[in-house]
Amino acid sequence: MKFTNEKIGKTYKLTLSSLFLAIGLVLPFLTGQIPELGNMLLPMHLPVMLCGLILGAPYGALVGIVTPLLRSLIFARPVLYPAALAMAAELATYGAVIGAIYFLSKKKTLPMLYLALVSAMTVGRLVWGATMAALMGFSGFTFSYFLGEAVINAIPGIILQLILIPAVMLLIRRTSVGRGV
Repeated sequence: MKFTNEKIGKTYKLTLSSLFLAIGLVLPFLTGQIPELGNMLLPMHLPVMLCGLILGAPYGALVGIVTPLLRSLIFARPVLYPAALAMAAELATYGAVIGAIYFLSKKKTLPMLYLALVSAMTVGRLVWGATMAALMGFSGFTFSYFLGEAVINAIPGIILQLILIPAVMLLIRRTSVGRGV
């Protein structure tokens, strides 16, 4: 069977998506399965955002949906309802928004990377809040809960994302493998 460049491209993207999914499943073990630490460092967010940046919005969104749901089914963390369901919406948004903004930009500059990253982080958190409100009802989900969980508790993870994701992208760009990124 002869492979065309298009099929090789799809196979390559599927393989990388699988790698990002695997990283998203394993990386939370670094937080020692301590939910509070995981909520602060946001380990599943990193591979999803990188997937969106490297492979584009559809792959980032798909890895974003699958990662928390599969991790919940395999390891029971995060808890499926409402956490993993809300995270699936949030991470899908991260992967889609960061991939769309970055791929649509004509120049792949560091400021454009930060624009895509901050936009994805903002919209993703809003989607998480809306999903949690829909799942929990407005009596169980308040604005102060949203601020606490999506912003205040996530500050260490937000800082980690703002440092690590651009650093990884710059490293990838400098290697021969990442010249097209």
